Amino acid sequence: MQPTDAAYAPYEHLRPPGRDPQRMLAQARAEWHRRAGPQRDLWVFGYASLIWRTDFDFTERHASRIHGWHRALAMWSRVNRGTPELPGLVFALLPGGSCQGMVYRVPGQQAEAVFDTLWAREMPSGVYDARWLPCATPHGPVPALAFTLSRRSPSFTGELAPEQYRHIFRHASGRYGTTLDYARRTLDTLREHGIHDRRLRALLALADDPEA
Repeated sequence: MQPTDAAYAPYEHLRPPGRDPQRMLAQARAEWHRRAGPQRDLWVFGYASLIWRTDFDFTERHASRIHGWHRALAMWSRVNRGTPELPGLVFALLPGGSCQGMVYRVPGQQAEAVFDTLWAREMPSGVYDARWLPCATPHGPVPALAFTLSRRSPSFTGELAPEQYRHIFRHASGRYGTTLDYARRTLDTLREHGIHDRRLRALLALADDPEA
C-alpha cells in the first residue's frame, strides 16, 4: 500500500521543486530490488529517532558505524519540531566523518510495507536523499537504507551560533513536541546503546546554561 495523500499534506508547501516523494520512493525500491540478496531482506540504518521510535518490526538489530557521514542536528523542522515562524531542528546525516547508530534487518516479505512506513515518516517533503550505505553486521557488510542531507538543501541550517541553538532549544516546538525533547531523547537513547555523541552533549549543555 502506498502512503496516503494525508501523510504528505502538511508538508506540501515545504517540498522543493523536483523533489517528488513518490518518485523517490520508486527509485529506492528499484535500487533495493537490484541490491537485495537471495533472502531479499531490507536493512535500515537508524541514527536518531529511528533508534528510539522505530515504527516497524525487525528480526535483528545491531550497533554499527558508517563511514563518510556524520550525525548532525542541522536540518530545519517547520512542522514536526518547529513552525514556519520559529523553525526547530532535527537530525540528518551530512557528508564527512563517521556515525555510530543501529542497523535493522527487515524480512523481505515485510520490506514493501516498511518502505511505505519510512516514506510517510521521513520523506513527506522529499527533503532527504535516500542512500545505500555499507554497514557492518555479524553476517558481514550489508547495504543499508539511510536518509542523508545535502549541504545544498534549503533545509540545511549551515553553522549556527550558540545563541541560536539556545533560542531554538528553549522555544521551538511543533506537532510532535519540542526540539529540546527530541534532542535529549536521542542523546539518552544513544547512551543506552553505548554510543557517545560529544557534539550533541555539548549542544544540549547550551540549553541549561544559566548565564545565557
